[in-house]
Amino acid sequence: MNTPYILGDTYRKLHHTVDTYAQQHWQAGHYFATEYFFFLLKSVLACSFALSLFMVLALSKKLSLGFIPRYDFILLMALGIQIWLVLTKQEHLYELKAICWFHLLGLLLEIFKSHPSIGSWAYPEFAYSKVFGAPLYCGFMYASVASFMMQFWRRTNMQLLNYQYPKLAMLLAALVYINFFTHHFIGDYRWILTALLFCCFWQSSVVFSCYKKQIRLPLIGCFALLGAVVWLGENIATFYGAWQYPNQMARWNWVHFGKVGSWSLMVVITFVIIVHFVQKHEFKNQSL
Repeated sequence: MNTPYILGDTYRKLHHTVDTYAQQHWQAGHYFATEYFFFLLKSVLACSFALSLFMVLALSKKLSLGFIPRYDFILLMALGIQIWLVLTKQEHLYELKAICWFHLLGLLLEIFKSHPSIGSWAYPEFAYSKVFGAPLYCGFMYASVASFMMQFWRRTNMQLLNYQYPKLAMLLAALVYINFFTHHFIGDYRWILTALLFCCFWQSSVVFSCYKKQIRLPLIGCFALLGAVVWLGENIATFYGAWQYPNQMARWNWVHFGKVGSWSLMVVITFVIIVHFVQKHEFKNQSL
């Protein structure tokens, strides 16, 4: 009996217990409480990679790692967490492919932003796994956002409504990503791109179900909300020394609130690519 099977059996028993408890509360008329409970539960489950990474960051500050540099320890643990999620089927292989893309995109951005000539932030500690000054684990921080979005999509049977301009969305997402690099040289066009994204998505929305009722939210609002959540996560990560902004070199300070806008744009990039992978996976299943 292998480990994934044991965990799967345990998961099914827990699922049955929770579902029985929820049905009792639903029948008692506690509709909002039941829906809210399942929303929190599925959100936490979808955050499994990000929450595990936060735990690793915290432990790496407290533990004596001996001869292993801290950044290398974080990388090894992140790889272990990723493998564990796939083996226990908390993440599917098509989701892993998307996550790998975000790891690459995030790593390229981190190499550029942390370069001394740019100096947006820094990774001051030594590591064997650094590539042009950026540790390889940094890509997992972007991948954790993608992991959450893909798991939440699957766990809540999310549907996308009025997504009318997918090619335009992909183009704008690419321009937003490029602007993260070029604004250091030719000016920052993020506000123009934000306005274009608003026009592209203003009619779009998502519908998902945490328990029995369907919830519909405007897509633009989701981008802003997730951007704020990622900003909070960034504050936790910098508190534990995942990286340092210039104003955090002497002592830790809150990340500037303006970063919410940058993270919201990064969420847009993540979402557009995820839509491509999800729709490709759904089309493949329908063709079988």
